[in-house]
Amino acid sequence: MPKPLLKTPTQTQQENILSAAVNQTQKQQAQQIDKMKLDRLLRTPRSKAYMDAMHKLDSGGHVHNQYMIDEIINAIQNEFPEVELGGVLLGYVSKCYLGNPYEVHTLDVTGGIIEHYKSGNPLPGGLEKARGIALRGGYDFIEVYYNCCRAVSSNGTVSVIE
Repeated sequence: MPKPLLKTPTQTQQENILSAAVNQTQKQQAQQIDKMKLDRLLRTPRSKAYMDAMHKLDSGGHVHNQYMIDEIINAIQNEFPEVELGGVLLGYVSKCYLGNPYEVHTLDVTGGIIEHYKSGNPLPGGLEKARGIALRGGYDFIEVYYNCCRAVSSNGTVSVIE
């Protein structure tokens, strides 16, 4: 009689496979719940302190003042103390009111860099997707995340743009 090519799994092996599948399902469900909580948190209206800090981005003098940049970044961290935004938030884009030739300005949260961009200069690090939204107007600034943009109105309400 020929030997079978495939071994039939033992009871212990079947239990291990089933246990691994259940653990993987539980991990996926926990990640979905965490994503839902994060999404819900990031949809909440922004506070006045946060809005005031973000409005300082267009003043111009902070570009060379690390203390002012740190104040803005602290306001961001205070707005979302329960979330580590490092891998989620790419930065901010807003229409620049410094005048011609500047079009938009950005805040790179990880590097703590505020930069003003002239018309036609590409924005770094995935921020370009928010340029059109910022230029169209209607929003004070755009928070750029790896998977979407969140446009923030002057009253702090948030619109999600995917």
